[in-house]
Amino acid sequence: MTTADLLANDLLGLCAIKSEYGNERTLADHVEARLRRSRLPVERVGDSVVAGKPTGERPAIALLGHLDTVPDAGNAWPPRRDGDLVFGLGASDMKAGLAVMLALLDLPSRYDLVLVFYDKEEGPDAANGLEPVLDRCPWLTKVALAFCLEPTDGELHLGCLGGLHARVTFQGRSAHSARPWQGENAITKAGVFLAELHGQTPRDVEVAPGLVYREVTTVTLAKGGTGRNVVPNALELNVNVRFAPGKTLEQAESELRARVAGRATVEITDRSLAGVVPKANVHLDRFKSMSKAKIAPKQAWTDVARLGARGIDAVNFGPGFTAQAHQKDERASVSATLQAFQVFRDFLSP
Repeated sequence: MTTADLLANDLLGLCAIKSEYGNERTLADHVEARLRRSRLPVERVGDSVVAGKPTGERPAIALLGHLDTVPDAGNAWPPRRDGDLVFGLGASDMKAGLAVMLALLDLPSRYDLVLVFYDKEEGPDAANGLEPVLDRCPWLTKVALAFCLEPTDGELHLGCLGGLHARVTFQGRSAHSARPWQGENAITKAGVFLAELHGQTPRDVEVAPGLVYREVTTVTLAKGGTGRNVVPNALELNVNVRFAPGKTLEQAESELRARVAGRATVEITDRSLAGVVPKANVHLDRFKSMSKAKIAPKQAWTDVARLGARGIDAVNFGPGFTAQAHQKDERASVSATLQAFQVFRDFLSP
């Protein structure tokens, strides 16, 4: 059986074990069993699993992948292969990356290899399963370079956008819809603000030569009104702000409050740091040279931000399709998964 077929079979097997956010234990058990058959030391942290540990005798490289997927919407089930494509929930985001990690387990390496499989990436920032892993394994700060195998289309994505979610609430006053002058319509009161956001253009921020991140502010949820013949007394919006590396959470929050300009209340409900771009890392330079991968900014949030906050140089490189993340009929490419495996195999080889 070819390496491509082995990877495809592994990917199909991973997709066949459902691991929606908060229900990763069965997949964690499966991965732990695989890891314990390897030569690497293994540590279980809740529903996360870590294999390998720096010895201090040579540089350590960490590969990280989250076990969870978005909720199953009845799509891509059961998993199947059709030529070069494997269809399945989480195929691109990010079980193709997990298949690559498992395939690298027992290969010879010039580095101390550390593999981190963690839970709860797809949910609220505060619940992310990587934090307990970092707390339990503080030695992870000693790794020379970390790769998050998020879907990147085989490109090397540096840094990542930061983000925050805010509950923006416009207040009005109820009245009968036949006599709207007796109240104040909270929904139409928000009209100017919504029109401003609808007409905005992304703000390009060049963090380093050739690395241009696009800052955007988007309304993703709206809730208001109590009845068809009642003037609504409140409109609640979820506003999602994405900002470039170099901007702090405090700056992003201040900019949002300035945009709202007192027209509504603003309550920050979730926040995530932007991911820093590693500088002067010889192992990253070597990876760039060997892989020949296209270099691009990460126009999304990933856990490279969490790693960077702990002083760990981290980048994104994975075989999944970025456009397939969270999509119905999600799919991943066998050839792209093979290519990612070969890149890491060559990079790690003595």
